[in-house]
Amino acid sequence: QVQLVESGGGLVQPGGSLRLSCAASGIIFSIYNMDWYRQAPGKQRELVAAITSGGSTNYADSVKGRFTISRDNAKNTVYLQMNSLKPEDTAVYYCHAQWTRHYWGQGTQVTVSL
Repeated sequence: QVQLVESGGGLVQPGGSLRLSCAASGIIFSIYNMDWYRQAPGKQRELVAAITSGGSTNYADSVKGRFTISRDNAKNTVYLQMNSLKPEDTAVYYCHAQWTRHYWGQGTQVTVSL
């Protein structure tokens, strides 16, 4: 059974930082491309950051220079370090794994507010 379990979300003030984690099980993690998506209320789910099995990364323009995606294949975990958070970063953040199939985590809420 494949599981992607996100953690690390919460409430943070503007300008603050959070680190999201996504622990994978049931897949050969190292061969999967891993992504973080987010969905704000009333909006479509959007790609935030991606990391390939080889370690190449890509970011949405709105988070470039503030967010960093990384992976630890020994721990079957992908991370999203989020710095300089803004209220518009408020959303549910989802972990996504893709290779020949794709899988989603359950999401973790990030709220940026005073």
